[in-house]
Amino acid sequence: MPPMTLTLGRVFGIAIRVNIGWALIALLIAWSLATGAFPTLYEGLPEQLYWWMAIAGVIGLAVSILLHELSHSLVGRLFGIEVETITLFMFGGAAQMTEEPTEPKAEMIMAAAGPAMSLVLAAAFEFASRATAGMSEPMSAVLGYLALLNLVLAIFNLIPAFPMDGGRVLRGAIWQVTGNLRKATGIASRAGSIFGWILSGLGLLLILAGAFVGGLWWILIGQFIRMAALGAFQQSEMKRIFEGRTLDELMTREVETVDAAITLEDFIRDHLFTSHHRLYPVMRDGRLAGTIGIDEIREKSQDTRRQLTVGEAMTPLAESPTLRAGCDAMEALQMMQKSERSRFLVVQDGALKGLITLKDLLDHLQVRSELAGD
Repeated sequence: MPPMTLTLGRVFGIAIRVNIGWALIALLIAWSLATGAFPTLYEGLPEQLYWWMAIAGVIGLAVSILLHELSHSLVGRLFGIEVETITLFMFGGAAQMTEEPTEPKAEMIMAAAGPAMSLVLAAAFEFASRATAGMSEPMSAVLGYLALLNLVLAIFNLIPAFPMDGGRVLRGAIWQVTGNLRKATGIASRAGSIFGWILSGLGLLLILAGAFVGGLWWILIGQFIRMAALGAFQQSEMKRIFEGRTLDELMTREVETVDAAITLEDFIRDHLFTSHHRLYPVMRDGRLAGTIGIDEIREKSQDTRRQLTVGEAMTPLAESPTLRAGCDAMEALQMMQKSERSRFLVVQDGALKGLITLKDLLDHLQVRSELAGD
């Protein structure tokens, strides 16, 4: 699980998570609504009521973002694309797909589903706001606020800047016309980067005009979109370069191993201090038994290191970071990202075949990119 992220539960089999960044922004929004927006627009109400209105508004916002992302996910299932998680983070929400759409039609329809849901919610909240206007002013105010937020969410996401929804629709349209996914991704990503710089420029103008907080916010959003566009293009390039390539082609076959019978003191002197790896395969009677590294010995005293053997301190093979021989290179990279580990043993039927590291994968990417002149 990504750091600073809490799983709330599952909806339609999809894990729903919230990042600490989103929680902080939610608190900031609640504070601004309770102390600024609602008291200004609806004077004379009890202070406690303003806070209840603000809390209801934030909960409604979270539900709105969740429904926006769920619409992407459920439409994706119609095209055979599964979504593992939906995460609420500082600038909204994101659905993590197991794979990218394989055809332009799926890309466009799946991307458009989110803004369409936001427009439906905007209309529903506006209708409810008007219906309750004569019964409860606070309730009508919160519903009206949510109607406006969903309208803004729909319009903002429809801007043709990848990887936002509008940018994905743009990529799908270019892909449909040219038949070239890489070209479509490149154009849509550049549009996203340009839009990010435009937002940042507007933020700078706001700061110069005296609106420091508002301007800083737009700069942060702009740079987030720019980096997301760059990251999405790089992810696409990685998939293209690694397509059809397995770990058998990229792994290191000659791997330094450690005998399970030696002491931790010998392991530190003869291996850690000479080769400085973070992970070593441990062999017992010629067979792979587990792994050992700094993590397994960091907290052990000097006396313990003299007495304890590698076999006694190691992580058993069943709990060690391993990948199967023949594993797809992109799958290996994704596993490294999820686990936050940079070294994996490559194993077949319990036998050690090699070692794959994040550096191996990145070096291959760099060489292939340079050879292609990218």
